[in-house]
Amino acid sequence: MSKIAFLFPGQGAQTVGMGKQVWEQHDTVKQLFVQASDILGYSIEDICFEGPKEKLDSTVISQPALFVTSMAAVEFLKATNPEAVEACAGVAGLSLGEYSALAFAGAISFEDGLRLVQKRGEAMQAAADACDSGMVTVLGLDPDQVATVCDEARVEGEVLQPANYLGATTIVVSGQKASCANVEGVAEKAGAMKVLPQSVAGAFHTPVMDPASGALESAVGAVTFSDPRVPVYCNVDATAHTQSGDFGPLLVKQICAPVRWHDTMTTMIADGYDEFYEVGTGRVLRSLLKRVNRKMPTHGTLD
Repeated sequence: MSKIAFLFPGQGAQTVGMGKQVWEQHDTVKQLFVQASDILGYSIEDICFEGPKEKLDSTVISQPALFVTSMAAVEFLKATNPEAVEACAGVAGLSLGEYSALAFAGAISFEDGLRLVQKRGEAMQAAADACDSGMVTVLGLDPDQVATVCDEARVEGEVLQPANYLGATTIVVSGQKASCANVEGVAEKAGAMKVLPQSVAGAFHTPVMDPASGALESAVGAVTFSDPRVPVYCNVDATAHTQSGDFGPLLVKQICAPVRWHDTMTTMIADGYDEFYEVGTGRVLRSLLKRVNRKMPTHGTLD
């Protein structure tokens, strides 16, 4: 029998129209969106289904939108594949997706999770607005090489560091704009296959987000976490956690700490997980997993 894991996507996976098909087909999904809109104070389904793209892509909107869409995907699976939901033995989520993973695992309620995600998006947007910064994906270099690229490309006094370890040679760096602008030339000289600037609001998962971590810490302190019913593999340390007291501090630390997604996937595979569902919109997580083990069985939910 397979050992099933659910993976929840993070910011960047959003697309206009996400969740609309399952919303039309399942009353539980409709109820979830109504509940979410009441909490947020605006119609999240209108933005998810109709856009405009520029609004959906904003950090303050995309984070709650993706959280709600992933939880809608859970409702869809409960209706169409309850055996997989029942058999799920562990979860992980990429950055923002960790909140969806915690909600699915029962470590946090949907309502508290959504309120935290809304606060997180607002705080990260504010931190990004206060500092001209961004993110760049470097393909074809290992972590040590990327660290050297950051050292060489960094403008004195600025932040530039690895932020998302997505694969063995797929690493996103974050920093202030002048330093980010230097990455392409330095990385290509070091042998990078490709360098891709990202369309994001700021330098996520770096000290640039310090003000956001302070705001989130206050919000997290007001929330009650429970022991999850399945282990939650967290971004900060790529380790399975089963104790309620772990999650608040880890969520706060995650704002400024690198996302160790590649290590998370290799750890889960080593722990015996041999079938994965990407629960939400997109297929990025399945693509990254296939680079670790191309034969690993994977499934989507809202493709």
